[in-house]
Amino acid sequence: MIPIIKPVFGKEEEDTVLEIMKSGQITRGRWTLKFKESFSDYIGSTFCHPVCSGTAALYIALKAVGVSSPEDVVIVPAMSFMATIDAVLLAGGKPVVVDVGDDYCMDPEQLEEAVEKYRPKVVIPVHLFGQTADMDRIKEICRENDVIVLEDAAQAHGAEYKGKKAGNLGDLSAFSFYASKNVAMGEGGAILTSDPEIDEKISNWIEFGDHPALNLRITEFQAGIGYWQLQKLDDTNEKRRKIAKLYNREFRDLPALKLPEELDGRKHVFHIYALRHPKRDQILERLIEKGIGARVYYDYTLHQLRNAEHLDCGFSEKVVKEIFAIPVHAALKEDEIAYIVDTVKKVVKDLS
Repeated sequence: MIPIIKPVFGKEEEDTVLEIMKSGQITRGRWTLKFKESFSDYIGSTFCHPVCSGTAALYIALKAVGVSSPEDVVIVPAMSFMATIDAVLLAGGKPVVVDVGDDYCMDPEQLEEAVEKYRPKVVIPVHLFGQTADMDRIKEICRENDVIVLEDAAQAHGAEYKGKKAGNLGDLSAFSFYASKNVAMGEGGAILTSDPEIDEKISNWIEFGDHPALNLRITEFQAGIGYWQLQKLDDTNEKRRKIAKLYNREFRDLPALKLPEELDGRKHVFHIYALRHPKRDQILERLIEKGIGARVYYDYTLHQLRNAEHLDCGFSEKVVKEIFAIPVHAALKEDEIAYIVDTVKKVVKDLS
């Protein structure tokens, strides 16, 4: 089976893990500091707080900006991993869901409607599948209404919007370093901001002192692996982009198959190569039978999943019945890519 995800680890990660084991300092050491500084520099934010998961990063980010009760409305897009809405619920806020556009990211027109109707405290644009949301329009709406922008950049390591990195486009951001991510630690996350007041509030939630806090730290092992993953990120992202470009070229004439697009001013890093087809389930079944680890991202909308208040999310509700993904990771070999291309073409043509 060709896996849908496969982290790429090398001798650097192996040597670093052994070094940490021998050192005896397996938490809060130099590798945590190296990763923290390197990731902050890479994204372009002043402050970076590594934590144990992307969900923890979203939760702490929300608490740091004052989300604590149902009066605190947080607007999220209909399409994302469930952690996006779960973090709002765990923080005590009220999620309100809006539809996505053709880019699978938050629809700015619906966001404007929701902001006027609900007067939210926070908006969470999700840079889904590796491409940023329409941040100029989203920030304009939020700035005019004094709304905080928290980027969910869990799937967008290295993605760019008009030359700026995802994670450095709003007031603060949350990342995940789960095993499937473009920077993979196994588990892990980070909160970034350039606002010193927000930074201090984040610290109060995760650093023990004169206030209650949570132990959400990463280990030295995670940080060491993450550091080397970050050094390789631009290279592995380019490999993903090259594979995605080849797929788009090979699949462009297949009937009823909707391909992902890289929009103007955005750099897509293809955490997921997402396709759509009305016969998604049949295609998926045949690809898996033929040894290709295809899967659905996602078969739910967030408002359906958590019975949340929402605007008309008809497009998202249609998309989740058609969307699926095929392998696009940097560990793919040329013969595997060729086999995936030939198999997808045959399966889609046979079902058309």
